[in-house]
Amino acid sequence: MSIIDAAFARKVLDSRGNPTIEVEIHTDNNAVGIAIAPSGASKGSNEVKDYPPRGIDESLKIFKEKVAPELIGQDVFNQKYIDHILHTIDGTTNFSNIGGNLAIATSISVAKAAANDIGMPLHRYLGGHVSIRMPIPVANIIGGGKHAINGTTIQEFLVISHGKKVSESIFINAEIHKAVGKKLRDKFPNISIGVGDERAWVAPLNDEEALKILKSVIDDFRSRYDIEIFPGLDVAATSFFSNGKYIYKGKELEKDEQIEFMENLVDEYEIKYLEDPLEENDFEGFSKLTRLVGSKTLVVGDDLFVTNPDRLMKGIESDSANAILLKPNQIGTLTDFIKTTKIAKEAAYTTIVSHRSGETEDNALAEIAVGVGGEYIKTGAIGGERTSKLNQLIRIEEYMED
Repeated sequence: MSIIDAAFARKVLDSRGNPTIEVEIHTDNNAVGIAIAPSGASKGSNEVKDYPPRGIDESLKIFKEKVAPELIGQDVFNQKYIDHILHTIDGTTNFSNIGGNLAIATSISVAKAAANDIGMPLHRYLGGHVSIRMPIPVANIIGGGKHAINGTTIQEFLVISHGKKVSESIFINAEIHKAVGKKLRDKFPNISIGVGDERAWVAPLNDEEALKILKSVIDDFRSRYDIEIFPGLDVAATSFFSNGKYIYKGKELEKDEQIEFMENLVDEYEIKYLEDPLEENDFEGFSKLTRLVGSKTLVVGDDLFVTNPDRLMKGIESDSANAILLKPNQIGTLTDFIKTTKIAKEAAYTTIVSHRSGETEDNALAEIAVGVGGEYIKTGAIGGERTSKLNQLIRIEEYMED
């Protein structure tokens, strides 16, 4: 047993320059765990609430007055009970009283302190010696939607490289990012080509123009590296769904037309990863699309499931997808996150552990992805708040090979 003897929370910055919460836990064995909560821009309506009604300052006040006193004296290794304490203090189903960002920063900082207390990497502490695996990195290359003004309607155009090692995949994804940037600058010589929230390129393209550019670069890299490289999409369809229609630039699609459009993109561009192709409550539509393309691509629920075990169970019962995006701050505690992950694995769903658009330098996501045995990790291609996770994966891979 090792006792928590100090707990602090403070306001820090995320990658968008917005305030977020960092929690610091100390044990009586001189171990320290520090974790920072990220924040999303494209959020499912069923996620836990980031903050209580009065915002981040109210969360910090609650931590000082209610959470820290309950944590001090607890066994740092009793993760489930500590996460239960957070739920009890909050008293709601969605952390609307204390804030999900406070909850997840506290939960992960406790796990980090416990791992440090016994001199063990966090991935090994979470996963033991059996369940850990190195995830395949999924990188955002061209962006739009809620992550970039004047970009594409579809939110993310992704690349998945299947290198012999994770480190090889990471470097190839980054090179593809550079190559796409060059193509965009050549295509628009008089426009300054920038990046969005997740450091993906933003340009005045329609969705299929973006896919064609990405696919051409991928085809070139396939021939050069002789490995499997595929495009993927995070459609984030809820963000442009209105009055029963999907509103693209220049066209509006009914549900069945959207399903047909997604099916055609999968076939024409070899899409192997299709996230949120329909709005967040259309379990039936997801099921229909999965029947059509599920043998050819991952149909990934993000806003559909929001890392929530109850919504995931509903999706499993209706065959609404074959993969799930897992975001720790969507559900509020590591215990809840791991519960949802286990349900997904038992249902043979592919698991993708994911960052948020408003990220931080905290690299715990890489450790968590390895620890829970996630098949994929979605965490960008470049940018310090993204490469902190990617570089940690490189270190973990080296550690595991020793």
